[in-house]
Amino acid sequence: MAIKFILPLDTKKDISFLTNLPGATENLQIFGADLDHPVSFGPAIEGCTGVFHVAHPMDFDDKEPEQVKHKRAIDGAIEILKACLTSKTVKRVVYTSSGSAVGYNKGSSVVDESMWSDTEFIKSLMPVGASYYVGKTLTERAVLEFGEKHGLDIVTVIPAYVHGPFISPRVPDSVSISLAMIMGDKDQYRLIAKIPMVHIDDVASSHIFLLEHPEAKGRYICSSVDITIEKMSEFLSAKYPQYQIPPADCLKEVEGFRYPDFSSKKLLDTGFEYKYGLEEMYDGAIQCCKEKGFL
Repeated sequence: MAIKFILPLDTKKDISFLTNLPGATENLQIFGADLDHPVSFGPAIEGCTGVFHVAHPMDFDDKEPEQVKHKRAIDGAIEILKACLTSKTVKRVVYTSSGSAVGYNKGSSVVDESMWSDTEFIKSLMPVGASYYVGKTLTERAVLEFGEKHGLDIVTVIPAYVHGPFISPRVPDSVSISLAMIMGDKDQYRLIAKIPMVHIDDVASSHIFLLEHPEAKGRYICSSVDITIEKMSEFLSAKYPQYQIPPADCLKEVEGFRYPDFSSKKLLDTGFEYKYGLEEMYDGAIQCCKEKGFL
């Protein structure tokens, strides 16, 4: 099966970690496109039967006004969806949302796909990446509304903190945050006060599963583990005694947003099965960090 991968038009980054993948020469095609010029996505989408929309503009330093970023993300996503309609070949689009689109709910102990994050609540908390969280929420809403209005089959995947091995030359943000205690990065502790997590391979499998499942419809949370920083400390101390993990007692006063539990019942009821747990997430991430010189 041929896979088309889209990168920014002006990218000058080394993408050999993609082109050197097994079978890439025969099965991987690289295209350039730009959210500010959505027509550029047409050639890549032409002839496809399924489209995975997995990227979103990242600007945690707020270099641009929030409204500008949100408009780019939403307009770009909608134009891509229009290209899918124009193609006449795309049967389903799988859009990658974020746990931040459901997790910011005041007073909720468990969240499911019927819930949406309160964007004003996100802004009031002022977490790092607040504009990204708001943007993901607004963009997923816009994507689903477009699909319903125009008859385009769209399924959204809502992943938790994605953890585990990685092929990129830098440590992905969610992996870096999840490894905060291994790395000794105390500034990140507030981000893992209580988080939902999922293995990268399970996230990838869920996308393929939902693309192919004939009855898939709407939103699907993809999260296999809910864990507090105290429980994470206990797990890491027992599993990796070679690292200086702070004891759980010292972490009870860590201030940070504590996500509610994420329910994956809808995804599991559809027939999907998680294959990896917390051990595989950390084993894979730590091994990759060692191999790439980050540990």
